[in-house]
Amino acid sequence: MIRLFNVYYPVRTLVLLLGEALVIGFSFLLGTVFTVESMLRLSNTLFIERGYLRILALTAVVLLLSHGFDLYDSSKIEQKLDQAFRILFVLGLVALILGAILYKFPDFLPGNNSAIFGVIILAVSLFCWRSAYGWLVCQPFFRERVYVLGTGERAERLVKALARPGLGIEVAGWTGNITGELSLDTVGSHLAGLAKEKGVHRVIVAMPNRRGTIPVEELLTLRLAGVKVEEATSWLEKISGRIEVEQLYPSWFIFADGFRFSTVNRIIRRIMNFTAALCGLIIALPLIPLVALAVKLSSEGPVFYRQQRVGRGDVSFYCYKFRTMRQDAEADTGATWATDDDPRITRVGQYLRLLRLDEIPQLWCVLKGDMHFVGPRPERPEFVQWLTREIPYYNLRHVVRPGITGWAQVQYKYGNTLQDAREKLQYDLFYIKNASIGLDLLIMFQTVKIVLLGRGAK
Repeated sequence: MIRLFNVYYPVRTLVLLLGEALVIGFSFLLGTVFTVESMLRLSNTLFIERGYLRILALTAVVLLLSHGFDLYDSSKIEQKLDQAFRILFVLGLVALILGAILYKFPDFLPGNNSAIFGVIILAVSLFCWRSAYGWLVCQPFFRERVYVLGTGERAERLVKALARPGLGIEVAGWTGNITGELSLDTVGSHLAGLAKEKGVHRVIVAMPNRRGTIPVEELLTLRLAGVKVEEATSWLEKISGRIEVEQLYPSWFIFADGFRFSTVNRIIRRIMNFTAALCGLIIALPLIPLVALAVKLSSEGPVFYRQQRVGRGDVSFYCYKFRTMRQDAEADTGATWATDDDPRITRVGQYLRLLRLDEIPQLWCVLKGDMHFVGPRPERPEFVQWLTREIPYYNLRHVVRPGITGWAQVQYKYGNTLQDAREKLQYDLFYIKNASIGLDLLIMFQTVKIVLLGRGAK
């Protein structure tokens, strides 16, 4: 696994991304080579006229489109037919974008028909590269063999998580496969035997940290032999992007890496959030009266809606939105989460939620300092009181400012149950532990992707 923006990615995914970047760049370069009259003209075009910058720009566009359509999602890479259709769709978009650019700027790419040759070469090259990549990652040197030391529900969850397609991990064995009595000796000999027989690269410990339960001698021997030994909570965090709250000791939050917010970091993030919110409001100015008119015409009631939410330090503040529900929607039910096909949501409100336009007024909350662009979504006081009683560590999400969007929103579906709140908390804790400017930018990029593809608010 490789860490980027405080998020871990499988090595094979980055190999795919880097390989694809080279394939895309060389495809357009070859398209240029085939259509330019001489090497001198090619050299002048690429270096003196800076044609290489245009090729790099096209490469970036193709990579962004591919990412937008989940072509680098490790959980979907092995779905061959689905990936083929997505690649064809991306190629079609690339052709349309190139056509529009060349219509406006005929000399954007050198040589006659270089764009046509480039797209044709790109199509063939991409499918060839994907086939080669599929063969490459099936080779033994691209798979990491792991032993799971532990039994019970937690270890079973870990084994299932490690089997996720695209991770490139092979579970060589785990304690749950031992037949007969589970003693310290049998567990230790099973671990040592499998590690030697199958060449285990990593041992993940998913059992209580009590004296007399862990085969310390065997684990130390393996560590000295170069085998990595890690604790289950940290490894689950790496492969899932969340922190499991069940069976988690309070001391883990104190001693784990992360959870660092320096004064300089706070100042930079505040300046970035204020500037981005101000720019966002200026950009949204033409939309605001149109959305307000649509809300007003769709149903009776005010255009804006304000609601108390819990922010940093458990301090309540007013959160503003465009109204998407009928007036007095909770008069009969009290505080309730919205549901799928909620009858309280107006027709206009459905589209506003889908495109997240209802959240434009929250930019004012960012300017005031009550919220950030990125952070855990603020909840209502009624829900916070209930969820704090039901979910361990729920109140820890209030140690940072809430956000308009967050890691939970781009990783998890919209939820309206206690279990959904539990799952989202685990993503929120991951964000709080690993918060950085890079992670904020990644979440904002993912949010734009969700909005543009019409996947709606989460």
